Amino acid sequence: MKAEHEYSLKTLPAPATYPHISTPVLSDETMASRLRHILHAMQQHQLDSLVIYADKEHGGNFEYLAGFIPRFEEALLVVRATGELTYVMGNESLKLVPHARNAGRCLHAPVFSLPNQPMKHHQPLHDLLKSAGITDAQHVGIAGWKLFRCDPVTDKTTFDVPAFILDAVRKAAGVAGDVVNVTGLFTSPENGARRINTTNEVAFYEYGANLASTQVLAALDTIAPGKSEKEIGQLLAGEGQHGNVIMIAATGERFAHANLYPSDKTIRHGDKFSLTAGYKGGLTSRAAYVVAAENELPEEVSDWLQRLAIPYYHTVVTWLEALRIGLTGGELYQLVEQTLPQSIYHWHLNPGHLVADEEWLCSPVYGGSVIPFESGMLFQIDIIPSLPGYGGSSIEDTVGLADESLRKELETQFPEVWQRMVTRKKYLTDVLSIRLSEDVILLSNTVGYLRPFLLDKSRALVRT
Repeated sequence: MKAEHEYSLKTLPAPATYPHISTPVLSDETMASRLRHILHAMQQHQLDSLVIYADKEHGGNFEYLAGFIPRFEEALLVVRATGELTYVMGNESLKLVPHARNAGRCLHAPVFSLPNQPMKHHQPLHDLLKSAGITDAQHVGIAGWKLFRCDPVTDKTTFDVPAFILDAVRKAAGVAGDVVNVTGLFTSPENGARRINTTNEVAFYEYGANLASTQVLAALDTIAPGKSEKEIGQLLAGEGQHGNVIMIAATGERFAHANLYPSDKTIRHGDKFSLTAGYKGGLTSRAAYVVAAENELPEEVSDWLQRLAIPYYHTVVTWLEALRIGLTGGELYQLVEQTLPQSIYHWHLNPGHLVADEEWLCSPVYGGSVIPFESGMLFQIDIIPSLPGYGGSSIEDTVGLADESLRKELETQFPEVWQRMVTRKKYLTDVLSIRLSEDVILLSNTVGYLRPFLLDKSRALVRT
């Protein structure tokens, strides 16, 4: 039976949301275990030292061990194979080091500071790195943030850190030293330390996924002609938390005057509309039309529901019902390709990726991938169909995989988190008729919930 005959609009209760919940704290043991994982990986790669780069936009690997990012500046964390840590910080981040979750000594690098700030106590960066323990003839790994997956030969010697930092590392290691890109220690989809989350980490990240989905549903309930993008956008700014993506509240044609942010543009009946909010651990995104029914769609896209929205929704349901521990990324990719052919629907990114502090950590989902999904992985459903002339359809949300042991630990150690996950799963089963593997846990409230017509606040797509 064709997908368009399997789904229809029905009046449904909206999923429950959970505003103002508490944020679990990453425990000392969690932070110590992260360092142990990295030290073990360094041993496997026979690294004498590891240099981790960070700035505000690319601080996830640094934060994984430090617990913070340099807010305005650049920073380095040097990890010795023996376990010693040295933080190399600019002027305004020095005060953060005493609060680091994995303790280490602090070296001052004024060169990492904002332009024209005082350069007192300046020392050449390579001398600071020598003080941090990088010496001649060492095997040194550099972790930036980008995985270069182009050529196995050149990937190891391709770097995404600023040249002045790379030059300093090479100078400290000397002509006999060996400096390589080892970002994959953290984010490789095959074996990166950050791709698997502990019970504590899953609970920590559930806060952000819950927040994003709670705020987006509130915004969906408020959309109406005559309101501005700013009025809707302010509803996405949840609880004063820092977003990990640029929020989207965009009506009609996007990017006028190269603008990325909610503007004074007012919502009009018949507009296409996009909403996105993301925080540590989860992102929620929606795209649909500002109408109340199919017969109100603009004439040129009058068949949008059957042509795009329902095939896309069917693919998301298929994706969700296939997800399980042991499934490979290639198998999931092929399932999406069979259900929503790329040649027709023009999606071009990985149809699913891992999340953590970043909205996009890495992805085991690509053509031919043999990477098996494991307990502790957190996924964003990220299938983006595109048909020329049509507005998009989107229900991006965050789900995870948890084996029996992890599920029991969540229930025991974080009972409120676990109860929210149980309630979400019951909604999918009882209301949306989506059957999930017992391995699947839901971090977002709005998984599987699609209102294609934004002025109809009561009807959503459901399998018939």
